[in-house]
Amino acid sequence: MGLLQRLKQDEEPLFTESALTWTEEPPPTTRFEATPFIGPQYYEVKEKIHRLLIDRLDLKKIDTVSKEELREQVREAVESLMAEEKDMNPELGRERLADEILNEIFGLGPLEPLLTDPTISDILVNTHKRVYVERFGKLERTQTVFKDDPHLLHIIDRIVSQVGRRVDESSPMVDARLPDGSRVNAVIAPLALDGPILSIRKFSVRTFTMQDLIANHSITSAMAALIQGAVKARLNIIVSGGTGSGKTTFLNVLSHFIPATERIVTIEDAAELKLQQDHVVRLETRPPNIEGKGAITQRDLVRNALRMRPDRIIVGEVRGAEALDMLQAMNTGHDGSLSTMHANSPRDALRRLETMILLAGANLTDRAMREQISSAIDLVIQIARFSDGTRKVVKVTEITGMEGDTVSLQDIFSFEKIGVREDGKILGAFSTTGIMPKCIEQVEAAGVRLPPSLFEPGFEQEDEESTP
Repeated sequence: MGLLQRLKQDEEPLFTESALTWTEEPPPTTRFEATPFIGPQYYEVKEKIHRLLIDRLDLKKIDTVSKEELREQVREAVESLMAEEKDMNPELGRERLADEILNEIFGLGPLEPLLTDPTISDILVNTHKRVYVERFGKLERTQTVFKDDPHLLHIIDRIVSQVGRRVDESSPMVDARLPDGSRVNAVIAPLALDGPILSIRKFSVRTFTMQDLIANHSITSAMAALIQGAVKARLNIIVSGGTGSGKTTFLNVLSHFIPATERIVTIEDAAELKLQQDHVVRLETRPPNIEGKGAITQRDLVRNALRMRPDRIIVGEVRGAEALDMLQAMNTGHDGSLSTMHANSPRDALRRLETMILLAGANLTDRAMREQISSAIDLVIQIARFSDGTRKVVKVTEITGMEGDTVSLQDIFSFEKIGVREDGKILGAFSTTGIMPKCIEQVEAAGVRLPPSLFEPGFEQEDEESTP
């Protein structure tokens, strides 16, 4: 029978049942009206076959075959066991049942079909009964459900344990990631009142380039030319925007212009960045242990990165006291640093940086903080996500210094929303302010020639076939 064999009753099972099954039965009144063929009998058959399969697995042979061969043999065993179930209702859907059991063993259960769907960018699990996804910027409810809360908790624990993190009553919130870099956040009781909550921001399998963003009308070629030159000229850049606006994706695009000869150190809470260069050192924070000790913060990693001889420091998202250390690094020879942050505008981004500096406990005056910011950061790129799901660079803003006690900003490029079409698509135009950026000398010194006509004032009407 290959990897599967009938075990004697006096032998120990190959897997403990708690590792692959759920110990609690669903309430007898449970109904899953949103999903066809889902009901008490479906889960009874599924769990019975699952238990029989556990009894027949031979762990001693699992490491000797490939994952594909193992999955195929397990599928054959599942189908054989289903054929033995004479009382099984044919309307239950044998193919779907087999796929779900395989996903429970080898993957993340009901989430697997959603994770493999390239059109889905976000998966939002609101307790075990409701699962929503985002497709092309629009939320929709799916027919996916979990058996019960313990089933969902089991899947959450499987995700977070892969990256050495935990979630329980003493630590009911957790940030984690999937092997492909997708961002995961989970909240359980007692913080989540109705049941476990799981959010997954999927990482795109496809690597986006600046040409892709231009083709999707997320940015103009003039904007792209300046930004590309700024990265090559080692200017310090902040990418700001709201949740889901595409900051991390844009940061990945920017990283393509970093020369392959430079040493890059990335610092993140949950590693998402996928840089194409060979010489990349990836650092990730560590949460406290069960005793509340041993935490390693982004600030700790930024300080340590300065001792690692980096040519570039990329902070995935600056959100706390590490802002002060990052600014000091930018001001002490570590040019070309990149980071993202949440903000509604370039001016708001600078205000948030001031607040973060205060979180570091630095006893600085307002003017001293603003001088640090104005001398450290060269460009702020603002990204926005609109109601139709499209994402665009709405401002490319240069920091030019101080005017009195105020940081001086000037917009080089911007996008203005004009209206909304009948089908809900956003209408707008990209504009060039006509201001020649002060950093143009640094860009040209780096060997990047930008024609003056690039900054002539004017509008570029958006193509009506713009896509998200």
